[in-house]
Amino acid sequence: MRMRGEDDVRAFFEAAGIAKEIRRFDDSTHNSGLAARSLGVQVGQVAKTILLLSGDSPIVVVISGDRRVDTKKVRSLGYGKRVRLAGPDEVAAHTGFAVGAVSPVALPDGVPIFLDRSLRRFETIYPAAGATNNMFETTPDELLALTRGTEADLARDEGPPGQVSHPLRS
Repeated sequence: MRMRGEDDVRAFFEAAGIAKEIRRFDDSTHNSGLAARSLGVQVGQVAKTILLLSGDSPIVVVISGDRRVDTKKVRSLGYGKRVRLAGPDEVAAHTGFAVGAVSPVALPDGVPIFLDRSLRRFETIYPAAGATNNMFETTPDELLALTRGTEADLARDEGPPGQVSHPLRS
């Protein structure tokens, strides 16, 4: 598969008739903690795009940066007995993007996209825009429309109310 990047994300927005600023940073934003620090926002506002595999079938989950995907919940959507996190080569092969740069828009056709409800905690969220040092600003509703994804509860239960997950996990 041809590698994708910021130009593909920009072309996606242009084709959709959306004027969207892609913010670039001098430092890497390849994980949620670094991205939040660069943006000056909460880690949960970073919308990380995770590739999972059920056999050879790719599944994309977009989830808040302070949450982790519960593969049992993904399996309950009908994705077989084994759902696992894709490795770096698999991410590139199925999405065209490098790890840490996977954008939830401009993905290959046919890859199912799920947006975790954890994103709804924030008015503004920031997904990657095709490079390990850029992001774009959006809302949960806009991202749902742009990706033509499905909203679902796919985050691991984080324990008792008020418990905060580790902010630098991504």
